[in-house]
Amino acid sequence: MELVVESDIYEPSIGDDGNYSDYLPPSSKFQHGLRCPCGARKDHVFDSRHCFSIHIKSKTHGKWLSELNMNKMNYYTECEKLKDIVSSQKQIIARLEKEINVKLKTIDYLTKQLMHQEQEEPKKQQDALDLLLFD
Repeated sequence: MELVVESDIYEPSIGDDGNYSDYLPPSSKFQHGLRCPCGARKDHVFDSRHCFSIHIKSKTHGKWLSELNMNKMNYYTECEKLKDIVSSQKQIIARLEKEINVKLKTIDYLTKQLMHQEQEEPKKQQDALDLLLFD
């Protein structure tokens, strides 16, 4: 079995003024490929700095970067909402796991009782037959 490595996702840098700006990542980032979330080339993986440097000069990428800068507060708010959702989903998952564990224990207990009961039935039948044969 072979291990599959996902490509990295490009993150623009944040300048001193708090705005996002493009930068050309080091060659090590391209070892497994680099994907840009701008949407210009959906699911395209860049495997070299040269190809990526051409990409960040495109109009679509530039538009994406300017939208990031205009909607910084919206992204922050969205991030906080997503954190809340993840937290509540973790709680739901933990509760459901507890319920599953309780139900599994109940199933095990009832299965043991059923097996015990099935083992006792032949003995009871033998005892009943022996009493009928009693002279």
